Amino acid sequence: MPPTVRGVLRDDFLWGAATAAHQIEGNNVNADFWAAEHAGLPHLKEPSGDACDSYHRFGEDIRLLAEAGLKAYRFSIEWARIEPERGHVSRAELLHYRDMIDTCHAFGVEPVITLHHFTSPHWFAAAGGFMAADAVERFSAYVAAVCPILHDVNWVVTVNEPNILALFSRMTATPEGAASEGAASEANGAGEAGSDQTATVAMAQLPMPSLEFAARIGEVHRAAVQIVRERTDAKVGWAIAAQAFTPTEGNEAVFEKVFHAWEGAYYEASAGDDFVGIQAYTSQPVDANGPVPHPPSPENSLAGWAYRPDALGINVARVWEKYGLPIFVTENGIATDDDTRRIAYTTGALQGMKDAVADGAEVLGYTHWSLLDNYEWGSYTPTFGLIAVNRAGDFERTPKPSLAWLGRVAASNGEDLG
Repeated sequence: MPPTVRGVLRDDFLWGAATAAHQIEGNNVNADFWAAEHAGLPHLKEPSGDACDSYHRFGEDIRLLAEAGLKAYRFSIEWARIEPERGHVSRAELLHYRDMIDTCHAFGVEPVITLHHFTSPHWFAAAGGFMAADAVERFSAYVAAVCPILHDVNWVVTVNEPNILALFSRMTATPEGAASEGAASEANGAGEAGSDQTATVAMAQLPMPSLEFAARIGEVHRAAVQIVRERTDAKVGWAIAAQAFTPTEGNEAVFEKVFHAWEGAYYEASAGDDFVGIQAYTSQPVDANGPVPHPPSPENSLAGWAYRPDALGINVARVWEKYGLPIFVTENGIATDDDTRRIAYTTGALQGMKDAVADGAEVLGYTHWSLLDNYEWGSYTPTFGLIAVNRAGDFERTPKPSLAWLGRVAASNGEDLG
């Protein structure tokens, strides 16, 4: 590990915030999730619509992040915009995302690019999604099309939360049958939508995830890694939903089975990557029947999850001990309308992360979820953002105290959590 300054974190530690294209851009009309939003599915309470209009206002978002003192912006490129119809690559949309990269550089911000954040082109989903016979070929062609605009990007995430993708496919299954890999591999309903880790809400009601899907999305990832490495100088990995599962007494064997299906298979597919992203929000015990639902509590977040700031430290320590992979915390946050609670939660999470680093874990950076209050996969009610957005008016951005607080934490490289 390089020399550290002002404490345990490395001197090139990246501090920033994260978003996803579909959740903030607006009018992503060629995506599978857009189709689902307008299909009358009961668990999708409202459509994304204009979202935060960040497709047009990304410059302001990046400026606010930079002015607060953050140095990294994780955002996604939307495949459904790049390839709205099979084989048609939009040069104009590639240049749009290149403008975002250039804007990051102009403000001294490191772009952390995600190539797939849950949404796919509707044509891809309708043809079977990631379980289709040509899925690896189709995604590889998309990645190859994007690589020319990544020539000076240092960080690339291939797939966001591959262990959650099957659930999202079931959530977006529309009456005309536009389901993809989830419908092919698992048959039960998806439960209630809530947030960027929607699966955490419904997980206790779901069957074990399909290892067949895990194997296929692992092939997709490995192909994408090879292309990115051949055509760019970026560090590359993917980002796993890390649940901080804990075994209850006598149920260690069930825990091991649950952990492997939900996470372990994906960490194993990360072998040889430059980093693995972990995305931590809460923790769940595992009993004889599997993950235990979050019981109702006034302490739960707006997503219905238990208040567990310690989940981040648990996950960092576990992943480092079990797999020895360099870690990038690509998401961590809380859905709350009380910003003092957001600061308190994040303080606890960062302290747990630092403790794991002090014990030897290699952690490269931290991007908070989320920069903006945004569309949380069926509802705008769960608010994760460091910045509020007036969607009923002119999309005015109002930074919350937590944004300036995180900027101060970044300035001290994590030493000042007060």
